[in-house]
Amino acid sequence: MGVYILKRLFLLVPMLLGIVVLVFLMVHFVPGDPAQVMLGERASAEQVAELRKQLGLDQELHVQLGLYLWGLVQGDLGRSFKSHAKVSSELLARFPATLELTVISMLLACGVGIIAGVISASRKGSVMDYLGMTVSLAGLSMPIFWLGLMIILVMSVFLGLFPVSGRLSTHLFIPEVTGLYLIDSLLARDWRAFGDAVWHLVLPGLTLGTVPMAVIARMTRSSLLDVLKEDYVRTAWAKGLSERIVIFRHALKNAFIPVLTVISLQFGFLLGGAVITETIFAWPGVGRWLLLAVYSRDFRAVQGGVLLVALMFALINLIADVMYAWLDPRIRHRNYS
Repeated sequence: MGVYILKRLFLLVPMLLGIVVLVFLMVHFVPGDPAQVMLGERASAEQVAELRKQLGLDQELHVQLGLYLWGLVQGDLGRSFKSHAKVSSELLARFPATLELTVISMLLACGVGIIAGVISASRKGSVMDYLGMTVSLAGLSMPIFWLGLMIILVMSVFLGLFPVSGRLSTHLFIPEVTGLYLIDSLLARDWRAFGDAVWHLVLPGLTLGTVPMAVIARMTRSSLLDVLKEDYVRTAWAKGLSERIVIFRHALKNAFIPVLTVISLQFGFLLGGAVITETIFAWPGVGRWLLLAVYSRDFRAVQGGVLLVALMFALINLIADVMYAWLDPRIRHRNYS
């Protein structure tokens, strides 16, 4: 298992290098001059040229790429054109917010999605089955921006049950250790702050987790229905085992491999696709920061943010591959042979 993990980690290097080069070229071909954007429309040509020289934008494209790659080797993601702060510092300050939101959304999606899929598969053709699949189809069909606004309108504006935006109420303070408010509030034993952080997470977590919840529910149902037709499952039924034991001990483990694939992909998509949710709820995470960086043509910020998301996506897929080998001995033996 250790050799397999090392091989997969080694393969991450060329993949991430390709992503860096691709993103570098894409952001440089986007119309618009970051120096012009930073100085405004009334800036003179001399001022724009001077700023381009300070930012290194007057050099050839291959020279800029080489300098950027050399900086990456040294652990330097460069400085933001807009704030002049280190991109790594900006990411470290905002990534915990995105990670916390993504993890909570994914836990909600997995919990509800798997349970709904199991109920639908075990009650195929029933009212519960049709209801579960109808709700999941609605979850897949609703645009996130519309859903987020409707949730805010109903739950925050009309009912006043949850806050509209932010991670924590302004009158509360949590000493930052990890940047994850739920963990930091527990470490500080501040139960009021912990409850407030959970309170702020409910609406954005529900909004962001809607689509993966629907995908997981449908995949769980489909995969479990296929496994329930297998001979060993029919043998388990013939032995007189209870429905709970047959489904959860015999069928669900083998049905979980394609579900795990969907979960890993959805988790990666959530990390990189929380832009809309973070913007709607004014969540101070990487997604909202990346959107503002794109608007201001902040190349270094965009490159650093995309590289972080790609790295997390690759690590999540690595974890999923390791779990495949644990769930299915055939995969494990094939990797070792």
